[in-house]
Amino acid sequence: MSIEKRPLTLTINGKKIGPVEVPVGMPMIDFLHEHLNLTGTHFGCGQGICHACTIMEVQPDGSTSESRTCIFDAHFFNGKTIVTIEGQAKRDPAGKVISITPVQQAFIDHFSFQCGYCTSGFVAAATVFIDGLKRQPVTRAGLEPAIEAALNDHICRCTGYVRYYEAVKAVALSTPGCVVG
Repeated sequence: MSIEKRPLTLTINGKKIGPVEVPVGMPMIDFLHEHLNLTGTHFGCGQGICHACTIMEVQPDGSTSESRTCIFDAHFFNGKTIVTIEGQAKRDPAGKVISITPVQQAFIDHFSFQCGYCTSGFVAAATVFIDGLKRQPVTRAGLEPAIEAALNDHICRCTGYVRYYEAVKAVALSTPGCVVG
């Protein structure tokens, strides 16, 4: 008995992938880990509840959204553009990191991780949140509730939430156009 496969083509971290034959029903997280050796996205609960497996999906208009890779199979992303944690930093042609994003830097500055298992999901969510603020800013008074709403579904078992929220707040306040009034 053979496993049914279908071709998959998508863009991951700016690189076109495929068409490649992928088993039908293979979770995206398994495709990332097993076929592309992109292991920074973590498998947590396997039910889409903890959000450790979150990556960014780039929409046709350039905006970003969160997608969970444990509950969507790889073919759900056919024809789409996604960014994993490995694709957020800028790299030279040899693959060496030359700069990290403001969100990544804020997470380091605020020591916004303990075990680090959920961090890639939080970085994706925070990046999507900041992208959204650039398009639709919030008032200073509305910033903290907006951060809470954006990160609320993400679970950190080490309870590092305060540091995550502080890092995201710092990025929002230091990024022109994100906070008004």
